[in-house]
Amino acid sequence: MSTKVYLKPNVVIEPLFDNWYAWSHLISPATGAMNVVGRHLKIMSSYIQAPAAHAAAVKNPKMLGGPFIDYGGKRVDEIKNLKEETLQKQKDLIAFNDAVKELDALLKSKAKGFSLEPLYDEVPEILQGYVELIYDLNNQPSFRFFESLLYKSKFYNPDSQSILLWITENDERPFVLSTPRLPDSNQVHLDIPFDHKGLDKLSRMKRIPGSVSEVKELLGISKEQEEVFDTFFTTEPPKEYNQYTGDKVRMRYFGHASILVETKDISIMLDPVISYYGYHQDVSRFSDMDLPEVIDYVLITHNHQDHILFETLIPLRHKIKNIVVPRSSNGSLQDPSLKLMLQAIGFENVIEIDEMEAINFSDCTITGVPFIGEHSDLNIQCKICHHVAVGDFKMLFVADSCNVAAKLYEHVQAELGDVDVLFLGMECDGAPLSWLYGPLLTETIDRDKDFSRRLAGSNFERGKALVEAFSPKEVYVYAMGQEPWLEFISSIKYTDESNPIIQSDKLVKYCMDGNIISERLFGEKEILYNKTQESKKVLESV
Repeated sequence: MSTKVYLKPNVVIEPLFDNWYAWSHLISPATGAMNVVGRHLKIMSSYIQAPAAHAAAVKNPKMLGGPFIDYGGKRVDEIKNLKEETLQKQKDLIAFNDAVKELDALLKSKAKGFSLEPLYDEVPEILQGYVELIYDLNNQPSFRFFESLLYKSKFYNPDSQSILLWITENDERPFVLSTPRLPDSNQVHLDIPFDHKGLDKLSRMKRIPGSVSEVKELLGISKEQEEVFDTFFTTEPPKEYNQYTGDKVRMRYFGHASILVETKDISIMLDPVISYYGYHQDVSRFSDMDLPEVIDYVLITHNHQDHILFETLIPLRHKIKNIVVPRSSNGSLQDPSLKLMLQAIGFENVIEIDEMEAINFSDCTITGVPFIGEHSDLNIQCKICHHVAVGDFKMLFVADSCNVAAKLYEHVQAELGDVDVLFLGMECDGAPLSWLYGPLLTETIDRDKDFSRRLAGSNFERGKALVEAFSPKEVYVYAMGQEPWLEFISSIKYTDESNPIIQSDKLVKYCMDGNIISERLFGEKEILYNKTQESKKVLESV
């Protein structure tokens, strides 16, 4: 294969951490340690003990997204081997997990409001120099990590990272966070870290033809892998990408919370979790092939796997000039830094933005807006909404912010004024605290408390208060996880009777009754807007 070829548009570049689907809480050393023990080892032990129970649970729609391995009760010996490998390979992270629990118990038993200085000598040895002991203003003890030092320590090991290459033919994928990846003859498993430059070369080949032999050498493809690896390429050029050259603001909805805002001069992408192209599709959608060659700014709203997805971000890394993330510098276990994480896996120009802080370029301003709720009442600062102004045209993306304190956004409106278009998420039921953050808890939480603290967005009343605060001309409900290509990460399946659908239907009707253009987005949508004060109206809706 000496001729120049393209990477097929439906090749998946799937990041793994010790054979598990890699998401953000596996990259940060502290949260990674807690998830290896509290999620991976726990799930594997359960499967080994009762594989039939897992097989039955996976088939139960009520158990979607639960901690069940999806191998039909089979491949138990391979799971046993993976567990043993994990126990050996991740000794440092397992010890870190145990030390965190020991430190937590130490503070609960001995930190009674007096000086914490004597307790530093009792901090577990492997944590010494990596933590600061603190009280809050009510004398409740806690600790924070020097997270930047953890990334320089043995607790951050890129050898745990790898890449799985395979071809997808449809949207059907099982839920990925609870099932490790076992060998498959149609896949190529690369033992390379996420910051490997060969991944940028490979990703570019979706648009720019290249040499298979060169990329094989870069990625270290073995003789045994060549036959399958060669099937990932084609001489057929991809569909032509037409750069937007008009004088309007073009908004393209890519599914879930992924929005592309373009003018002829700039491009801004929010929360890129997008579909692949190249197979039969029941739902129309834009794909990664509909993205520009350069994305000036990627904006990340918060650190949940349906908003920051490495499977999408790593193949786009070569296109991204700047990536903007919410600021997090408190070092708490539940709130790892996205900036440190993205820098560790090869992203450059990672910019932290704070609440009401602005980034100005060209005729555009991006302003960070407070994001409240949706994080189970944990002290998490790594979350931000985005106000994007292009000329006089203003858009507000509040993502999953749960408007539990309506006065907040009244104060924001007093500073930023009304907006032309409002995007808000209304997944208003949400999973309980333990679904995402359970491995970080050092004590089991009571079920009633757990279920009262949800990962939930705004309902009708809270969405209505946002509309009233910002007086938008258009309101779009997004970030609902309904698109079929999102199910593998969101595990969401709605019916007409589902509460988020009922609540968002009410909001759409309320807006339309008030002569506000409104819709719950699904699949794809494109709208062109004027960006001048004299004629800010929808010109075209596709």
